[in-house]
Amino acid sequence: MIAERDMMGGLAKGLAVIETFTAASPRQSIAEVAAASGLDRATARRCLLTLAHHGYADWDGKFFTLTPRVLRLGTACLATMPLPQIVQPLLDRLSEEIGESSSVSILDGAEIVYVARAAQQKVMSIALMPGSRLPAHCTSMGRVLLAALPEAEARALLGPGPLPARTKQTLTDPEAVLAELARVRAQGHAVNDQEIEIGLRSIAVPVLNARGQVVAALNVGLSAARAEAAELPARFLPQLLRAQAELRAMLR
Repeated sequence: MIAERDMMGGLAKGLAVIETFTAASPRQSIAEVAAASGLDRATARRCLLTLAHHGYADWDGKFFTLTPRVLRLGTACLATMPLPQIVQPLLDRLSEEIGESSSVSILDGAEIVYVARAAQQKVMSIALMPGSRLPAHCTSMGRVLLAALPEAEARALLGPGPLPARTKQTLTDPEAVLAELARVRAQGHAVNDQEIEIGLRSIAVPVLNARGQVVAALNVGLSAARAEAAELPARFLPQLLRAQAELRAMLR
């Protein structure tokens, strides 16, 4: 346990400010950042101006946006993680074989974070890449990862609800999501039918290490026009399970 006296409050506040910038909120005012981070306006302003001074943010006098320099932080992290280096060649091969996009992600709180991706075509309105984040409760990879947790831990991450709805098909009742997690746990895979974005379907399996621990999730995502949700297991599960077995032999 790290003692409070050993922590740097200013750094923690700066990181909180950076984390408020998402695909849904790429351009924010001081007031918006303060509200999203829980900081007071004066503190949020100092953090934002510091980021701008060091080249991590742009400021037009009212709105702030992060610059590509921020990617150095994520790139440095990903570069130290063996998982992306291990899975990327397999993803490239899988995606080429099935003609669809595939991805690997890990769980970070109530979100998934993409660590590797092989895109055949753009299947979402936002560009997905390593470092991209999506809610865990309404994604196939997120449900696979949540299903691997003890139920009490998954319930705590979901919270009391209602959960944010990304589409009209998103499950927003935590109890309904927990019931779906039980099905995912029993069948070993998750199918998502347009809950994260209309027009997108996906199927995911857990990525296990040699000790049988779930360390990530692997999915295939495709346009809803290319297959019905009920067709996904027959079409893609054999290839996903082969990739799962191959990765298990490689991950320690």
